[in-house]
Amino acid sequence: MTRDVAVIGAGITGAATALELLRDGHQVTILEPAPPGGEQAASYGNAGWFSSMSVIPPSGPGLWRKVPGFVLDPLGPLAIRWRYLPKVLPWLLRYLAAGWTEERVLRVAQALRPLLQDSPVLHAALAAEAGVPELVEHRGLINAYTSRTAFEGEAMGWRIRRQVGITWTELEGAALRKAEPDLDPAYTFAVLIGEAGRCLDPGRYVAALVALAQHRGAVLRQAAATGLRIEGGRLRAVTLADGSALACDAAVICAGARSKALAAIAGDPVPLETERGYHVMLRGVTQGPRHSMSLSAAKMVVNPMRDGLRAAGQVEIAGFDAAPNWKRAEILRDHLLKSFPGLPRDLPADRVAFWMGHRPSMPDGLPCLGPSHATPDVIHAFGHGHVGLVAGPRTGRLVAQLLAGREPEIPIAAFSPARFR
Repeated sequence: MTRDVAVIGAGITGAATALELLRDGHQVTILEPAPPGGEQAASYGNAGWFSSMSVIPPSGPGLWRKVPGFVLDPLGPLAIRWRYLPKVLPWLLRYLAAGWTEERVLRVAQALRPLLQDSPVLHAALAAEAGVPELVEHRGLINAYTSRTAFEGEAMGWRIRRQVGITWTELEGAALRKAEPDLDPAYTFAVLIGEAGRCLDPGRYVAALVALAQHRGAVLRQAAATGLRIEGGRLRAVTLADGSALACDAAVICAGARSKALAAIAGDPVPLETERGYHVMLRGVTQGPRHSMSLSAAKMVVNPMRDGLRAAGQVEIAGFDAAPNWKRAEILRDHLLKSFPGLPRDLPADRVAFWMGHRPSMPDGLPCLGPSHATPDVIHAFGHGHVGLVAGPRTGRLVAQLLAGREPEIPIAAFSPARFR
């Protein structure tokens, strides 16, 4: 049975979902108020990692002890603006609870592993279909540490990764220097996760996927969805910001950090929060890392991209409306220059770009993926937090399976929006 489906959002999840729905023969309209892949989107500004090993939730045992520091230090790698603390406190308590014990962290990892596994292979297939295969690379990602002791300080996370089937190769001393000759010698130990991959231009990649969907018959409508018209347990239309309505008999909510209001209309008041992330881009720079890597001492990811070198990271809890704190991006720049001493220090201002965007984050580190409470015609597909890019292709496949009434290819009970009821 073919349906008229509104895909609300044109980030990586919306783009992948639209393509999978088109394969099933549905009529697809993509609703997105701004150009797909544009700077307003989290899919544009992320680190570009297909990090299939990112199964550990952001929270962990003992993190609660650091909360006062998160509030007092506005420039730390995880900061909470004190004025926003009363509003975010319920979400924060759930966030801390999700990683309270190793057993809870393991449950999250076991749920995420099937969602993320084989992601670089799925991305490579989509990129080839869209005519941009050069934007996807599959030769592993590096996590670098200042010492083996520093690596062992994260033993729980790596132990759990091994438990769910993730393997890696150790690089130490001369082997690390050979792999990354320009890296600060303070980094002496690393692990290479061979199954992972990266994207060399996430914004262009997402735009290419949406263009492919349009070529295959999807309609892209520059409009913001503001509501759902549900009558007798069935979806009749999606209402739009201009006062009009798009008639449809199914919809997918994949509007990233702005999905919360629509989810509530669909009967699921979920605790979605925005984790604001930053990046700095050194345009035209080709020196520095040979691989994409995470630098533990700097708490950031560094990714050589098509147009230069990107450093991304930082978590800031401050809501949608607070102004960016560009000092956070400057910190990333300074860490980048310190980590790769051979990088140019005198780039003109137009070659150093700062960005801030909104990760859509659930407190337990798991996305919302499944039918809404109000009607099976509305599917939730948002809240992926730090794994939105890597999870995009399989999420799209799962949405298509749910709308068709097929058995999902992986277990998704842990992602149910009903878990917060």
